[in-house]
This record gives sequence, structure tokens and C-alpha cells, in this order.
Amino acid sequence: MTSDPRRMPTIFLSHGGGPCFWLDSRPPFAANAFEGLRRYLAALLTGLPARPKAIVVISGHWEEAVPTVSTSQAPPMLFDYYGFPEHTYRLSYPAPGEPALAEQLRRMLGEAGIATAADAERGFDHGVFVPFLIVDPQAQIPVVMLSLQHELDPILHLAIGAALEPLRDEGILIVGSGNSYHNLRHFFDGEPAAAATFDAWLTDAVTDGDPAVRNRKLADWARAPAARLCHPREEHLLPLMVAAGAGGDDVGRRVFHDVIGGKAISGYAFG
Repeated sequence: MTSDPRRMPTIFLSHGGGPCFWLDSRPPFAANAFEGLRRYLAALLTGLPARPKAIVVISGHWEEAVPTVSTSQAPPMLFDYYGFPEHTYRLSYPAPGEPALAEQLRRMLGEAGIATAADAERGFDHGVFVPFLIVDPQAQIPVVMLSLQHELDPILHLAIGAALEPLRDEGILIVGSGNSYHNLRHFFDGEPAAAATFDAWLTDAVTDGDPAVRNRKLADWARAPAARLCHPREEHLLPLMVAAGAGGDDVGRRVFHDVIGGKAISGYAFG
């Protein structure tokens, strides 16, 4: 079967560290540490088959008892980072919400047997506004946010993605925003081994030629070498499960790779 060239991919991206793109060089941030990531994000839309009608973002910074959808027409800003310069609390990302799409998400998940909730007050956390101010600096593409489920079950999040896969044929871009490495205590300690080991395993799993095998590997991610050294808690990895689930039968590919603070960081796409 020939794939539809207009079908949107799904994407898992690393959103950096705090307001990383608006910081002068200062410890622990080396000069230009995030420049490669900035370039990737700035070119992301040009690699798509068309401009997305809307974006569904699953951020590693939002967890709820059940998957919860943002329904605001104009989501506010949510500055959920601490201790950064004052100017980073004046960033603005005024992208519109899309309440009709939010309700469509709830219907689709409900039809898959997944209970949901709605949140009309949720603002754009930094897992959303930090990368998307680079992706869509004019903030013109509507964005709907979808939370993680707080128990962080990878099988559930793969199922959430699978339920949303048909959105790809409607011009909707599904993005998991997290980080392939997320151990803040060790991010800038200069030790590369654990991150490199896990990154190699993760890339091998994501790019497996059999998507069913891929998803089984991802569901069992905690058994991977160095897994818990890289993700003491997995909230920044679970957005990948949603992207992979929505990837369906499309084989995954690595679309971003860099070494930041000595740690291997990767991003992936399906389709």
C-alpha cells in the first residue's frame, strides 16, 4: 500500500532545558550548547508535507489522573521553571487553542475505552512554548495540549497515541515534547557513557523495521541498558510513547541528534 504523501508524521522532540534559547552563556549552559537543537526546531515545519492545520502536543510537564485535554481558545502562559533571568518570564507564545479539536480528541480516546477530562484553564508550559516559539515564532498554528496519565504506564501511552493516529490524515501534527535524556542531577557532569548507551538502545528500538516489535521494546524501556540512569522518572520519555503509538505502521527514524552537556540527545519521527 502506498502511503499518502499528505499524511502528517508524528514527532518526538527534546525541548531543551528551561528557557535555554534565551539564556546568555552561564554555567551550567555552555556557549551555543543548544544551537543545534534550535536549528532543528526552526526548520521543523519545512520538513512536513504541508503546514499543519493544528498541533497536538503531549508535554512531559503535564500529568493528570486521566489524560486531560486543554480546551481554552486562548491558553495563557505557564512559567513552570525557576531561578532564571527575569526576561525569560516575559516570553509570550499567543498561539490559539482549538476547542473543537480538543473535543474530537476526547471522543477518539473515549471510543478507544480511555477515560479523559478537559481543562479550560491550562496554560502553555515550557515543554510547549519553549520549542514552539522556535518552530512557529509567529504563533499562528492552533495548539491543543494533552496531558500524560500520572502513572506513566508506557502501554497506556502507546494506546493513547494509537487512538489519535487518524488525526494525521486530517493535517494534524502530533508532537511528544520531552527529552531522550532527563536526569537533571547529572545533565552537566560531563559523563557521557550512560546517555550514549541508552541513546543507542533507544534509537535501535525506535527504528526497528517492525513497528509491533518497536512498540514492545518501548513498552519495556525500563529494562534497557542505563535506562534508569537516564530517566530516574520517565515523564520526559513517555511523550515518545504517544508519538510512537500514533506512528502506526510507519517505521521510526532519528531526525535529530546532538551531544549537549556531554549527553547524547535524540529526536525521532514516524512517517
